[in-house]
Amino acid sequence: MNYPEKARRVIDLEIEELQRLHARIGDAFSAAIERIISTLQQKQKLVICGVGKSGNIGRKLAATLNSTGATTVLLNAQDALHGDLGMIDEGDLAILLSYSGETNELLNLLPHLRRQSLSIIAITGNADSTLARNADITLDVNVSREACPLNLAPTSSTTTMLVLCDALAMVLLEARGFQQEDFAKLHPGGSLGRVLLTKVSDLMRTGDALALISPDTTISSALQAMTKARAGAAVVIDADGKLAGVFTHGDFVRAFQKDTAINDAPVRDYMTVKPIHISANKLAAEVLATLEHARIDDLVVVDDEGKPVGLVDTQDLTRLRVV
Repeated sequence: MNYPEKARRVIDLEIEELQRLHARIGDAFSAAIERIISTLQQKQKLVICGVGKSGNIGRKLAATLNSTGATTVLLNAQDALHGDLGMIDEGDLAILLSYSGETNELLNLLPHLRRQSLSIIAITGNADSTLARNADITLDVNVSREACPLNLAPTSSTTTMLVLCDALAMVLLEARGFQQEDFAKLHPGGSLGRVLLTKVSDLMRTGDALALISPDTTISSALQAMTKARAGAAVVIDADGKLAGVFTHGDFVRAFQKDTAINDAPVRDYMTVKPIHISANKLAAEVLATLEHARIDDLVVVDDEGKPVGLVDTQDLTRLRVV
């Protein structure tokens, strides 16, 4: 039995269903986004409810929405009729998930949700279902077949529902103008929080740990400055104190391999002119992206006038646990 080939077949089937979903995205999706935005602007909350695997997807949607600043609660369909309806306020928006659209627990909730004037968005694979007919907006996640060889186990249908929910959350994030800084405020814990909350000014080396030299500084003196600062690079500044270049240990090694008699040569002959640099008020996440994209180990930090005020070494990121 060719297991990898069978696995690829499952993936291909799910991709096909996602392509069908892609083609269906249209006015209903736009209406759902606008209704959600309107609800949040009125300081109301989103109420997510589903049963079984749809409930698991609903739980993930609720977590994503909350993490991106959209106030959301998860309503347990079975507990709702035994007191949990108390978490609902008039004017909230319910997002109900059921592939069949005929889940009894959800259908039993409908009159109670309407009684409290909740709008309803249905995410279902059956546009003719009871749930769809009673919803204000229906998002269709119908699939032609499951990826299960028996066409029984929910596979394509759960993938399609999950992807649609991700699309809802991400489009909503963008529509609301949610930024990295907003995300950081909601994720203060762990490495993600450190990356998003930490600024370049918190990471950079300054004072005695920052080797500043002129273009006329000799290679020998530049190495001494780097050693004193315990840094792998020296920042080269011009007569006005602005960034002129950077001279790294790597630059020295490459130059020394070509000519061993370079101790008295000026660094201007070997430095990197117009090096990549970053502002001190940027987030650490941008440092990571810049270092990875440019494939460099040292990043010069400048102020608003273009004058070097610090240096970030990749080792600093590890030491401060932001990678």
